Amino acid sequence: MLRRRSRAAAVPGAELAASAELTPSIVPVIRRADRFSVQDLMVEASYGVGARPSRLVMTTLGTVLGIASLVVTIGFAQTAAGQISNQFDAVSATQVMIEPASTRNSSGNEQATGRLPWDAPERVNRLAGVERAGLVAEVDAEDQLVTSVPVNDPSAAQTLSPAVIATSPGLLAAVRGQVVTGRYFDVGHDERADRVVVLGARAAEGLGINRVDSQPSIFIGEVPYTVIGIIDGVERRANLLDAVIVPLGTARADFGLTAPTELHVQIDVGAGTLVARQAPIALDPNAPENFTVQAPAAASSLQDNIQADINIVFLTLGILALLAGGLGIANVTLLSVMERVGEIGLRRALGATKRDIARQFIVESAVIGLLGGLIGSALGVFAVVVVSLLQGWTPILDPFVAIGAALLGTVVGLAAGAYPAVRASNIEPITALRGGT
Repeated sequence: MLRRRSRAAAVPGAELAASAELTPSIVPVIRRADRFSVQDLMVEASYGVGARPSRLVMTTLGTVLGIASLVVTIGFAQTAAGQISNQFDAVSATQVMIEPASTRNSSGNEQATGRLPWDAPERVNRLAGVERAGLVAEVDAEDQLVTSVPVNDPSAAQTLSPAVIATSPGLLAAVRGQVVTGRYFDVGHDERADRVVVLGARAAEGLGINRVDSQPSIFIGEVPYTVIGIIDGVERRANLLDAVIVPLGTARADFGLTAPTELHVQIDVGAGTLVARQAPIALDPNAPENFTVQAPAAASSLQDNIQADINIVFLTLGILALLAGGLGIANVTLLSVMERVGEIGLRRALGATKRDIARQFIVESAVIGLLGGLIGSALGVFAVVVVSLLQGWTPILDPFVAIGAALLGTVVGLAAGAYPAVRASNIEPITALRGGT
C-alpha cells in the first residue's frame, strides 16, 4: 500500500487525472465535424440570400439576362437554321436538272454525246419522287430582232433584243414560276406549232407590254407572234424573266430546233439520289451514261455549314452575355463579404472553420445562380416562341438547351462565388471583430 501511494504521489497530477476520469462530464463532447451540419449551412445560406431582397434582385438580374440571352441566341440560331433549311428544301433540295453528256472534240470544243428525247417529261414523270418536269432549249434566232412594232426604223437607237427560249408546257410549274397576266401555252399550242409567246416580266417591260387582253403581238424578225401571257417569280432558271418564250413545237417548225438542251425536274424532298439514278435509265435504257444529272444529295453539306456558322455566331454572343452575368454575381458576392466581416468574425470565434465560411458563400452564390438560371431560361424560351410566332416562323429549341441553361446558372454562380468565398474564409476572427478586413 505504501509503495502504491508513493508511486502515485511521485507522479504530479496523477490523482487529479484519476478523479477526472471518475467524474462524469457536464458538457457533452462534440466532435469538430458536427459543430455545423448541412442543415445549419443551408439555413445560414438562405438567410444570407434573402436578407437583402433588393440586392438579391440586382444580383439575380445579371444571371437572368445572361442565361436568357444564351437561350434566346441558341433558340434563334436553331430557328433561323430551320428557316434556311426549309427554304433550301423548298428550292434547291427539290430540283434536278438533266443535260446531255458532252466531251471535247479534237478542236477543243464541247460536243454533246447524247440527246434528250422530246417526250422526256412524260418518261421521268413515271418515276417515284417526281412531281413535275419540263424541257427547255436555247433558240438560235439567227440575229433576228425581237420588237413590239413591225416598222424597222434605221435611225432609231439599237436596243438589245431579248433571248428566245423554247420550253415544254410543263416547264413553268417545274421551275416554280407564276403567271402574272394571261396564261402559259398548253399541249395544244405545242403540237400545232402555234405562233404564240409568253414573255418574262423584264422582257415584257423592255418591249412595253403589260397586258394581254388586247392580244398584243411581238415580231421576231418580220414574223408576228401573239403574246398570251407574262410570267414572274421564277425560282429556278431566272433567265426566263428576260426572255421571249415559245413552245417547243413552234421552235422546231420556225427555227429548226433539233433537240432540247435541259430537262428540269421538281422532286420530293429526299428523292434526289433515287431520281438521279433512275432518270438516265428512263430517258435511254441502252445508254444512260449519255446524260448528266445534277441532283441534291440526301443530306446537304451546305445546309449543315450554314447552320454551324449561325450557331457559332449566336453562341458567342450568348457566352459573352453570360460572362457579364457571372461577373455581376462575383462583384456583388465580394461586396457582401466585405459588408459581413463582423458576422464572419463572430462565426469564426464561435468555432466555424475556414471551410464552413467558404461553403456558406459558395452555397449562396450557387442559389443565386440557380434562381437566375431558372428565370432566365423561362424568359428566353418565352422570347423565342413569341418572336417566332410574330414572324410566322416555326420556333425550334432543343429542350435540353433550356434545362442545361438553368443548370448552367448554378455553375456560373459557383464559379463566380469561388474567389469571394476564399476571401471570406481567410479573414482572421480577431481582425474581423475589431472591424478590420
